[in-house]
Amino acid sequence: MASLKVYADRRSQPSRAVILFCKINGIEFEEVETSLFTNDLQTPEYQAINPMKKVPAIAHGDFTLFESHAILMYLACSYHVPDHWYPTDLCKRAKLHSVLDWHHANLRYGAMGYLVNTILAPFFGKSPNPEGKADCEHKLVESFSTIEKVWLEGDSKFLLGNDQPSIADISFVSEIMQLHMLPDEERNRLIGPYKKVERWIENVKEATNPHFDQVHKYLFHVISSFKQTT
Repeated sequence: MASLKVYADRRSQPSRAVILFCKINGIEFEEVETSLFTNDLQTPEYQAINPMKKVPAIAHGDFTLFESHAILMYLACSYHVPDHWYPTDLCKRAKLHSVLDWHHANLRYGAMGYLVNTILAPFFGKSPNPEGKADCEHKLVESFSTIEKVWLEGDSKFLLGNDQPSIADISFVSEIMQLHMLPDEERNRLIGPYKKVERWIENVKEATNPHFDQVHKYLFHVISSFKQTT
């Protein structure tokens, strides 16, 4: 099989999801560190792989692909991983697609938007935006509520009532882990009321460790350094 290169920055939620998926499933790959907010994303060589100038992206032999959800689907099919990650059953797969489509406009919008409008604003040369913060907080807690009521209906261990994780589970949890950038009290205020979400996060960690902790180790190092300077 052709060699696989994963262009990623582990500070990036989608990058971590792709790396985690590969490690869990024993997929051999070369991790090409491609740093956010640097010239790494601006080179003609990288833009030939990802013209959106974002991470992650992959090169699998001569084939290139960007957008993490698409990458996860492609890898699941290319490497014939266990079916629970990306089911072959058409109806189950369609349901999984619906969850992934929901992700970007809801959970990602709320989680990343909240950070950008609060603690990350100075990093982007902006002032914290109370109005933007309020909008994204509403979307974030609304997303937690939806996850509990729709995707974790009943006593489900994982999204869509599954008893094993899918690519959606690791995408969602990688997103939520970014909220550790917030002070503990603030993060607990946002997610603490959603006990099913908290249990589900622990279920995903348990099902994917030790790889989960290894992949997130760099993120927590960055968060520790960030909190010391703010």
